Amino acid sequence: MRSDRNVKTSDKYTLTGTAITRPEFSGDNRDQRSFLLWCDLWMRDCLAIANCGAVMAAFIDWRQLPTLVDAVQVAGWVYRGITVWDKTEAARPQKGWFRAQAEFIVLASAGPLEVDREGISSPGVFRYSASGSEKQHITGKPLKLCLDIIRTTPKFQMVVDPFMGSGTTLRAAKELGRKSVGIEIEERYCEIAAKRMQQEVFTFADPVIALPELLQMETSHD
Repeated sequence: MRSDRNVKTSDKYTLTGTAITRPEFSGDNRDQRSFLLWCDLWMRDCLAIANCGAVMAAFIDWRQLPTLVDAVQVAGWVYRGITVWDKTEAARPQKGWFRAQAEFIVLASAGPLEVDREGISSPGVFRYSASGSEKQHITGKPLKLCLDIIRTTPKFQMVVDPFMGSGTTLRAAKELGRKSVGIEIEERYCEIAAKRMQQEVFTFADPVIALPELLQMETSHD
């Protein structure tokens, strides 16, 4: 087992000398096999609530990219390719080696896509710096990036983020007038996301709740 998997996320993903500290997050120490099995579980739950033609976009770095592509197909999604998030030259430098400048977005659909799809034609590479005052999660994504991804699928009104972190995807969905549901295991990040969305934090007695049940609760609040 590689020892670097067990390093704290604040040490693993934060540049040396960075003054800003953000809460740790769990679940980042899985090897390829356990990661594949874990992804299969939550991807199947997502597929169970998805309408035909719904789209999934999953962020991943180079280490688990092949495994995630396999997991998408094992879970029953239709693999649709990869797009790239170019984090610019401000990304983590490595002396005598290449910068960790690219992160990947694995794309998939629930069954076939509509032939006459509406919406914009998005680029295959998005160039946004990973840093910025808006970043509140250690691996937080730029708001503009999340906006670009959601805009590509204008017909899908409900946005589900099963790992919402600080709530950037939900914030983007709100700005675009979409309904959204976010799920997060770390209570500290739930508080941050709720503050960004300016709404209450809902807590449940049962820490394990299925996606279909959660969406039913969301509907009942409307």
